[in-house]
Amino acid sequence: MRMTLDERVRSAVAALLYATGESQTELACALGVSQAQVSRRQSGTAAWSLADCDAVAAHYGIDPLDLLAGPTRATETLPAQRRRVPGRVVRPATAPDGGAR
Repeated sequence: MRMTLDERVRSAVAALLYATGESQTELACALGVSQAQVSRRQSGTAAWSLADCDAVAAHYGIDPLDLLAGPTRATETLPAQRRRVPGRVVRPATAPDGGAR
């Protein structure tokens, strides 16, 4: 059975989160949205817009078309420096005022 485009994007985002060790909260912060908004998009109750896909792809350093192609292509094109390294602790980005984003 073929995946819909919505399913491919959700699967690709999930695979990228896993491959990088990022949380939905960290992705949300990078996109300037709430974790709840990312969760709704990932659960399918809201859709990832094309602008969202552009922002997600830019965040991970991949081409938007690779994101739309699905999880395999998205993770294959993920730059090596973005991949999770065993034993490396991923820390959330901090805001300019020193607080967590």
